[in-house]
Amino acid sequence: MGIERNRYGQILINMPTGSKTGIKNAEIITELNLWNRQAKLGYVFDSSTGFALPTQPESSVRSPGAAWVQKNRWDGLTKEQQAKFAPLCPDFVVELLSENDYWEEIAEKIQEYMACACQLAWQIDADNQRLMMYRVNGAQTEINGSNQKISGEETLPGFEFDLHLLL
Repeated sequence: MGIERNRYGQILINMPTGSKTGIKNAEIITELNLWNRQAKLGYVFDSSTGFALPTQPESSVRSPGAAWVQKNRWDGLTKEQQAKFAPLCPDFVVELLSENDYWEEIAEKIQEYMACACQLAWQIDADNQRLMMYRVNGAQTEINGSNQKISGEETLPGFEFDLHLLL
């Protein structure tokens, strides 16, 4: 079970994901981690990691399905900050909808990341083969279908994820 706090100070209790969602999220984390081992540009975090976001009107604590933080930003934190909810917004986040989620609620959660200068976010509904990419400049791209590879763009240079892995 996951517990988060949104920017309004509300405590949100999330049920654990189902097994199929867990498998799909593991695919995303695995591919991201394999790329990161080669690129050595940052750190990958799983869905159990909380980040203290400097949102308004109150700070929030959010746990994306997968996250990545640039090495220099992570290394700039103290050991104490690294041991707790890191006081930074990830550079890249993935939110994979589970059977307990609603598209609009996850989109609102992603807006919190983007308001805190997240560089790139993916919102994925694997069951309906729908993906929304959010960029720090405000641009959004919707992708429908599963026979595509999506790019990590400038944020994750050289990273591509094959949506077919989520079928």
